[in-house]
Amino acid sequence: MDIRSTDLSGTEVLALLELHHGEMQHFSPPGTCHVLDLSGLKEPGIDVFAAWDGERLLAIGALKQHEGFAEIKSMRAHPDARGTGAGKAMLTYLIEHARSSGFDTVKLETGSGPVFEAAVGLYRSFGFEPCPSFAGYVPGEFNKLYALDIG
Repeated sequence: MDIRSTDLSGTEVLALLELHHGEMQHFSPPGTCHVLDLSGLKEPGIDVFAAWDGERLLAIGALKQHEGFAEIKSMRAHPDARGTGAGKAMLTYLIEHARSSGFDTVKLETGSGPVFEAAVGLYRSFGFEPCPSFAGYVPGEFNKLYALDIG
């Protein structure tokens, strides 16, 4: 598996981002979805990565830099790569990228319900714990916030 930076121009990456964006919009109650669209992922301070097996896209993930912490955004395994360890590899890569960029904490916001259970399980298996509000997010019945100390 090769994980590398992506400029968001490849058709496979764009298709997976579109799928991710659509699912997050569909499975999130109104006013609770914080998924970044393509223009949001191109903003300064956001690094986007893609995991590949040769020419086959396995996963995507992004890291947004904040003052004092890094935030995981748009992490999504390709449907054909679920169960292959691609999500775990991407999460490991994002955490290591945050650490090598000088951050001591990684945070994320996610949803609740069946569509989000696998991701939440993965985050919890890495040691992410519920945390208070950050970056304008407010935890609630649907929105869940997590942090991991990597310092």
